[in-house]
Amino acid sequence: MAIQTHGCKLNQADSAVLARTFANAGYTLVNSSRDADVFVLNTCTVTANADAKARQALRAARRSNPHALIVAAGCYPERSFVELERLDAVSLVVDNQHKHKLVSLVTARLGSDITVPLLNPDHASREKPSLRLGRSRTMIKIQEGCDQVCAYCIVPKVRGRERSIVPENLVSQINQAAAEGSQEVVLTGTQLGTYGFDIPESSLVRLLERILAETDIPRLRVSSLQPQEISPQLLQLWQDERLCPHFHVPLQSGSDTVLRQMRRRYDTAKYREAVNLIRATIPEVGITTDLIVGFPGEGAADFQDSYEFATSMAFSNMHIFPYSTRPGTSAAHLPDHTKEPEKKRRVALMIASAEQGFLAFRKHQFGQTRRVLWESSRIKGGSGMWSGLTENYVRVRTESSKELGNTITNTLISRIVDGQVLAEVL
Repeated sequence: MAIQTHGCKLNQADSAVLARTFANAGYTLVNSSRDADVFVLNTCTVTANADAKARQALRAARRSNPHALIVAAGCYPERSFVELERLDAVSLVVDNQHKHKLVSLVTARLGSDITVPLLNPDHASREKPSLRLGRSRTMIKIQEGCDQVCAYCIVPKVRGRERSIVPENLVSQINQAAAEGSQEVVLTGTQLGTYGFDIPESSLVRLLERILAETDIPRLRVSSLQPQEISPQLLQLWQDERLCPHFHVPLQSGSDTVLRQMRRRYDTAKYREAVNLIRATIPEVGITTDLIVGFPGEGAADFQDSYEFATSMAFSNMHIFPYSTRPGTSAAHLPDHTKEPEKKRRVALMIASAEQGFLAFRKHQFGQTRRVLWESSRIKGGSGMWSGLTENYVRVRTESSKELGNTITNTLISRIVDGQVLAEVL
């Protein structure tokens, strides 16, 4: 069986749980749908483009393997179960509420006698199948759901209310990942900053303190935080070098007018204050962000404000999204939707700004030594061209005949060639 994942790191963590459960039930995991009796697509539905990619992937899987059991799972089924059920390519549709039963549902559909142990990520597993699945970095979900209900966002409808996973289970999972050889754990979730609100005497700060004290994982990365969740108390934890100096802080718009319409819980002044605090506390930090262009009611002046603010933040990278109408969100009912040609023009301008910031941040790394976790390689001229990530989330490459996979090395950042950052292992 094969699993393909679309969307966020939370989906990647969910897919890892699914893969472990399938493997523990006796299924053999393969990389290609062509070789699989069962193909599972763990879907994203955050934009219309994500939906289109899901349908395309499902149809491609059916074409490559006409007799396979094709499963659409995750957020897209949660938003529109019937839409996928009507897709000829799909054999089985499983929403987020029933995803923990996926292995049982697949086994029942196949008519198999395989015994299926349920592996619920919210509880410790007695058998503890492998967490790594061949990766240097392990995604671990610490919470799920969102109570903030931003005007444009479908996530609260497909992921539900916020709920945290107990810290004892998380510490156990991280220790297991480290024992199996993982060099980095990425803490994932929908709303990480509110972790622990539903568990007595818990918070993200206390969870991080506990992980640092009770595990020996070499690197720990926090996947995303909101600007209002950044505090001096939280940032002081980054004195421990195991915490990666990289923050993903979604902006969504650099216009205060648009931020209010989006129902975000900060303005540009609060956002700038959070970024400045991060940079003042943590040297050489990388800060990435998400930005939506063409939100309903975003006039020319609003876009200019957003463009200038985002550019002034000097992000190490920006993920630019054209606004996509999501049925079931309040923004879908707003007037003054930006026309597609104008939206495309604005997206192009913002992408150009993002590329300038991306390049400037990487040029700033030249001549500096970074700790790189090497993840994968391809053969070039008889030796390996290795790809890895620095602590501050820069993708770098080096050519080496040594086996660097799943190791962390001191690495000198040397130059950029054809958009790739090249480095030398010290």
